Amino acid sequence: MKKIILTLLVLVTSVAGVQAQKFRYVDTDYILSQMPEYTGAQKQLDELSAKWEKEIADKKAIVDKMYRDYTSEEVLLTPAQKKERQDAIVAKEDEYKKAEQDKFGYEGELFKKRQELIKPIQDKVFSAIQKVAKENVLDFVFDKSSNMNMLFTNPKYDISGEVLDELGVVDKGDSNDSGTPKKGK
Repeated sequence: MKKIILTLLVLVTSVAGVQAQKFRYVDTDYILSQMPEYTGAQKQLDELSAKWEKEIADKKAIVDKMYRDYTSEEVLLTPAQKKERQDAIVAKEDEYKKAEQDKFGYEGELFKKRQELIKPIQDKVFSAIQKVAKENVLDFVFDKSSNMNMLFTNPKYDISGEVLDELGVVDKGDSNDSGTPKKGK
């Protein structure tokens, strides 16, 4: 991914000599943090996650107790009883692992709930970014919060404030932790 971005930047800078390109950036983490519907959705996901983590921890505790009980009683059990207890432990462990996968695995309930709650908000932000980019006749808009390393950013090129305006979101502060200004200039 970084190679693609680096290639893109090299291409853009070589083309820049022929035609001036208009670049700006946004901080989507900052934009999302300013949106009440995003913070509400994130809170809902956190609550669900905590609830499911407790359910899974309870299932794991049962498996652990079954194993400890088996270990302490193993010398007293007949081979048939040992096999029966081992099978019960394995079945309970499989049940716990399946529950964990169903809730937190790829395509699990948390993933689906995140898609349901967060994706529409992200799509809304993306549309607002596109609209601001078109209105300002921009050639490129980078995301400061993505994995792309931006070693220096001049706040005058930050359009996060304009995107918040487009979304109708009132900015709650002068800047975020990474220095994104309230309004782009």
